[in-house]
Amino acid sequence: MNPFELSRMRPLILLSVFLSFTAFSQTFTERELNTKIDEVTVYISGGLVTRSGKLEIPAGQSVVKIKSLSPHIDAKSIQVKATGDFTLLSVNHSLNYLNSLKKELAIDSLKKDLDAINFNIATSEARLQILSEKQSLLDKNKKLGGESSGASLTQLKQAIDFYDRELTAIKTEDLNTRLDIEALQIQKDKLLQEISKTQGLEELPSGEIEIRLSATTKSTGSFTVSYLVSQTGWYPKYDIRVKSVSEPLTLNYKADIYQNTGVDWENVTLKLSNGNPNLSGVAPELKPWYINFARNTIFNRASYELASGLVRQVSGTVWDENGDPLPGANVMVQGSTVGTQTDFDGNYSLTLPNGATQLSISYLGFSTAVLPINSSTLNVHLREDAAALEEVVVTGYSLDRSLAGRAAGLQPTAAPKKAETIKTTTLENQTTVEFKVDRPYSIKSKGEKLTVDLNSYNIETRYEYYAVPKLDTDAFLMARIWDWDQYNLLEGEANLYFEEAYVGRSVLDARSLSDTLSISLGRDKSISIGREKIDDFTKRRAIGSNTIESRGYQITARNKKSQSVTLTLFDQLPVAAISEITVTPGNLSGGILNEKTGEVRWELELQPQQQKEVTLSFEVKYPKYEKVVLD
Repeated sequence: MNPFELSRMRPLILLSVFLSFTAFSQTFTERELNTKIDEVTVYISGGLVTRSGKLEIPAGQSVVKIKSLSPHIDAKSIQVKATGDFTLLSVNHSLNYLNSLKKELAIDSLKKDLDAINFNIATSEARLQILSEKQSLLDKNKKLGGESSGASLTQLKQAIDFYDRELTAIKTEDLNTRLDIEALQIQKDKLLQEISKTQGLEELPSGEIEIRLSATTKSTGSFTVSYLVSQTGWYPKYDIRVKSVSEPLTLNYKADIYQNTGVDWENVTLKLSNGNPNLSGVAPELKPWYINFARNTIFNRASYELASGLVRQVSGTVWDENGDPLPGANVMVQGSTVGTQTDFDGNYSLTLPNGATQLSISYLGFSTAVLPINSSTLNVHLREDAAALEEVVVTGYSLDRSLAGRAAGLQPTAAPKKAETIKTTTLENQTTVEFKVDRPYSIKSKGEKLTVDLNSYNIETRYEYYAVPKLDTDAFLMARIWDWDQYNLLEGEANLYFEEAYVGRSVLDARSLSDTLSISLGRDKSISIGREKIDDFTKRRAIGSNTIESRGYQITARNKKSQSVTLTLFDQLPVAAISEITVTPGNLSGGILNEKTGEVRWELELQPQQQKEVTLSFEVKYPKYEKVVLD
């Protein structure tokens, strides 16, 4: 074809392409499906949102769009179920940056509060002006009688009383009004900070789900859509109350729920699950275990303190890169369900379970920080995550014409308010346990942390005291609970109340494999414990090519209570790591020795005001050209 013929054909080609595109675009009729959130299952991290709606479906091919969804949807988890005389062709997910989720409602509410405060300030300032004019008027009329005649004593006394009374009232009201203005100004400053912070937040894109379908006739379609969403979760929390060691323990099981999904949950059926869909479902496999010579041994003091439980609580502050506090940041112990959120000033405090080694700190729009727990104070600056909300478009196809009128969906491949007392129902599934709230619930996005009571139990308990004087000379009251699996507990922080008084926080270790669950109820100063080195046992001597060192300790326990107690004492002997070192137990005062771990345990029954002593001694033999550390 020569250039002249090609130039004559070009308009026809363009017209053909235009008509083909127009015909294709008209093939699919776009409709918007309005849906309502019916149910939300909140996991330890993440949530499963289920929403439904109905729509008239015309004959032919249609595109049904669900708009204004959370931008934090896991596209792989989207599942669509539908009934109607049509066939589902595909399900797509995308982020729409032109239809952002707005924050005007929150700002409008804050501005209304600000207007009310400004009105009250203006009213108070106007009152101050009136009081000033009133005092000025009194000052101008102090003269009694005329210039040529003075006032009588009676008139003078009446005038003095009048001025005293009026000036006192003016000054008192003036002072109270100024105090009111100061209080209002503080509230105004806080509101201005909140408005500035809210306006400074980036506009979030909205999520959209696009459903393509084909219908032979006009029909009504009923759609149920479910998907996993991030930026929500819950923490197990407990209130443990003990009136006395002669009564059952009361355990209140609670949940702290947070949701920052960008979409409010209005009157939804709420379920709390102990599952975590973010964890891998692949079963682990053992790999070959290769060992070699250890040429050097490095003593890590921080690791020892963590392993020994010396770091029991961690606190700190979470800031952004500019040094501004981040309220509502999530702080969790890696590998557990123990967590909390930062307060308005970005501060947090968390009681650590045994074996805790890392903290995970996350906040919407920022990269998650993972910190080693090497101190009782951990502060962190979070960095903005520029790629956190990059546009994602995922398309999945599922076509099944044998469903006789039903549509097959894309299957998945992968701050604190006072607690309200509500009823919950426990549902035990094959692999998870769910708590279903028995009435509809509403939770605002980016609202304050919501505390929900899940259940309350009165549990028959055995109480005893526990102490490790080598690490801590205080005695801890322990509650031993049998058959605790029936309560479906998770590891979490516990507030402790003993004899109607708050005594501190602890961690309920629900990961224990023991038939008996042990809960630490805090320190009891009525049990005095001491541990001292015995000089007579502290010796060092050489015998042949070896050195023998001995150590001895006396442990004293006194019960200052008016009732008898059971006290379990723990200490330890060193354990030889190589054959050249030998450890020989000495006087253990009847203590039970675990030869593998070196742990020594004493069970003591202490009567009121009784004191008992136990002795721990041992010898260590090692080559005299080497050194060992025993203290």
